[in-house]
Amino acid sequence: MTADTATGTMHIGELAEKTGLSLRTIRHYDEIGLLKASGRTEGGFRLYTQEDLSRLILIRRMKPLGFSLEEMIELLKVIDILQGGESGSDNPEVREELSNFIRLAVERREKLRDQLKMADEFLDLLRRQ
Repeated sequence: MTADTATGTMHIGELAEKTGLSLRTIRHYDEIGLLKASGRTEGGFRLYTQEDLSRLILIRRMKPLGFSLEEMIELLKVIDILQGGESGSDNPEVREELSNFIRLAVERREKLRDQLKMADEFLDLLRRQ
């Protein structure tokens, strides 16, 4: 399915193609509130915007770092507050929550880096056999 040029929206198939995620995963994210469709066609098909695509790409970037769905939802709430100018965007507690997520992401990235280093060492050992 192609984007609806009149409204600037895309159907779930195009969203899946652009992100590399399955239709099932995107539907699940909708069901749990992680990524709600911005609209629906008269026939009930989900419609997504460019903002939805950006949000889904952000979610996809969290996955390799091992963030749980609950953590993803919480982080997206923080980001929505900070980007949306909602009341609380200047709240030190919201900023602290973001800082905690950044620290957690850095720690998980370092762990992945260590695992990659071990995998490279393992491959070197195998290649020397």
